[in-house]
Amino acid sequence: MLYRLLPHCALLIAMFVWGSSFIALKIALTAFTPLEIMGGRMTIAAIIIAPVLRSLWRSIQQHGQKKIILFMVCSEPCLYFLCETNALRFTSASQAGMLVALLPLCVATTAFFLLKEKSSPRSLFGLSLAITGAIWLSYGSIATESAPKPILGNCLQAIAIMCGAAYTVCAKKLAPHYKALELTSMQVFAGFLFYLPLSLLPFSSAVVTLPVALPTWLPFMMVIYLGSCVTFGGYGLYNYGIRHLKAGQAAAYTNLIPVCTLAMGVLFLEEHFSPTQYLASALVIAGVLLSQQQKLFHIRPSQRS
Repeated sequence: MLYRLLPHCALLIAMFVWGSSFIALKIALTAFTPLEIMGGRMTIAAIIIAPVLRSLWRSIQQHGQKKIILFMVCSEPCLYFLCETNALRFTSASQAGMLVALLPLCVATTAFFLLKEKSSPRSLFGLSLAITGAIWLSYGSIATESAPKPILGNCLQAIAIMCGAAYTVCAKKLAPHYKALELTSMQVFAGFLFYLPLSLLPFSSAVVTLPVALPTWLPFMMVIYLGSCVTFGGYGLYNYGIRHLKAGQAAAYTNLIPVCTLAMGVLFLEEHFSPTQYLASALVIAGVLLSQQQKLFHIRPSQRS
């Protein structure tokens, strides 16, 4: 029983960590440019994974799939983070988090064509409820001082979501050949090679203004948090979950990210949370639970490997 629940628990924790990443990025942008944040984040993560690089290279030589690996790391972290970090310059953390609800739909569509995955009527109904709840959450969002161009920011975040869908399908394709730590290490190393040179270029951008007073050291700590806890906690747990569940089923959990992000946005950034958004959050949670219910207590033998 415990073994069957572990992938679901891992995904739940990953969603909380990823929800917090929007808050951390927003705070970091008050002192650093997007490229500086990503360069610092990936450097910290690369230092942590340095001891496993030799064994990772041996594993790649043994299992292959290099084209899929290249497509996966280009999709995320390279393009995904480039779009998402810049999106948060223009839109609020809550609105960016809401758009993550589009990920399951993108993943399910991509997985249907590339992985031939099919979803049951109950899963589709639960997914529909979750997406409806996520759309409801975004209804009535308004521009603020910390979100000066929400349409531009939301468009960048939508592009990031499409990159995230491509990453999820690739990770599922690679899961039978590589461990979760190996997939995470691939992403970290590729992100380090991509972002460190870019972070050294003389690009500049206006810092983000927030309606709350922050300690001067907090943006720096948020970069450290992003490079350590979010990168390894989020991606490590997600890669573990996707190894044992269908790509579409694992992606359905991302509907919880808007709820987590909105709650933390209210607590830490004083972003608005209307009474109807509480109901919408409940609908998101109900939809995710419904889409997962039939798999919680029944896992096919092939999913135990």
